[in-house]
Amino acid sequence: MTGKNRQNYNKNYIAYVNSFDPPTEHFKNCFRAFLVGGFICCIGQFLREILEHAFALSGDELAGTVSVILIFLGTLLTGLGVYDRIGKSAGAGSIVPITGFANSVASPAIEFKTEGLVYGMAAKMFIVAGPIIVFGVCAGTLVGLIYLFL
Repeated sequence: MTGKNRQNYNKNYIAYVNSFDPPTEHFKNCFRAFLVGGFICCIGQFLREILEHAFALSGDELAGTVSVILIFLGTLLTGLGVYDRIGKSAGAGSIVPITGFANSVASPAIEFKTEGLVYGMAAKMFIVAGPIIVFGVCAGTLVGLIYLFL
């Protein structure tokens, strides 16, 4: 096949493949991600206000309590199958907040529970979240060392 024929073949193939691929609605997807991610963050802020005024929590206690509640809610909604439906319609808006991290840990654990507790749930739980934890710890250590020496 000559160079000119190969280019025409590639263009025809790309046109053929694109005919099956629906166009992406970028603005609509970004808007939904913004709304859902913002709504999750608003829930977190609401919890923060309630805990601050009703239970007089402040500082690290307040931040930790809100984080634990949001992680619990993300894991609960994942277990009930609700978070997956939210993720399908919201896209990145559901994975950016802390509830998305809880979903990324709980989903593989639920999916592989039939393989047993050790080789299924425990081993597969950190397949998605494991690299995030490792790189987060390494980046935090590096930043801490830089801060220490400056």
